[in-house]
Amino acid sequence: MLSNIDEKENLARMQRGELYYAFTPELVAARKRCAAAVGRLNRAGELSRRELATHWKEITNDDRPLPPPGATEEEEDAILHEYPWIERPINIDYGTNIQIGSNVFINFNCTFLDTCTVSIGARTLVGPNVCFFSGTHPLDPDLRNGTNGPELGRPIVVGEDCWIAGNVVILPGVTIGDGCTVGAGSVVTKDVPECHVVAGNPAKIIRKVERSGKPMLQNGVPNSA
Repeated sequence: MLSNIDEKENLARMQRGELYYAFTPELVAARKRCAAAVGRLNRAGELSRRELATHWKEITNDDRPLPPPGATEEEEDAILHEYPWIERPINIDYGTNIQIGSNVFINFNCTFLDTCTVSIGARTLVGPNVCFFSGTHPLDPDLRNGTNGPELGRPIVVGEDCWIAGNVVILPGVTIGDGCTVGAGSVVTKDVPECHVVAGNPAKIIRKVERSGKPMLQNGVPNSA
């Protein structure tokens, strides 16, 4: 049955969040490509900032050249700010559907099921064991039909300046606004308005956060005043 599916239309349906078939040759090959790239990153030894960025480019299939290198580690970090800091291991489905902002940190053992786009805004911190599940399955077991049936997904958007604490699960279609904190172990099933703290399963609003508007650095050191 799957051999008769138009691959181009199937991919378009996946990207639109409609029912599609995940076990067609093209999508199986796409996941294998990503798995090989992720495996190379996870097995690599100590990496420089530039080497880490190169691995990320391979995982996300980004063909843009890296900018010229800086003279120091600090310069390299500033130059390569749009490539995330990653603690390994990491688990990723396709890689091509992940969008990461500037100065993002991803702690170890995070999982990205990027059936649809998973977007993380600038300066966001992602704790260990966080799962971004943009893919899902039909509830009707007859339609679900194991690996022969269709699945679907919805995009996940995490805003800028967020902190996603350890062991959080973010479900398909969720948008988390700028400046939010998600408490450890939470399961986020619904959108979170900007500048709120949420926690629990399902995650619920704990309180609103007022932004200080203070500069992050003062004379090169964190401003705690």
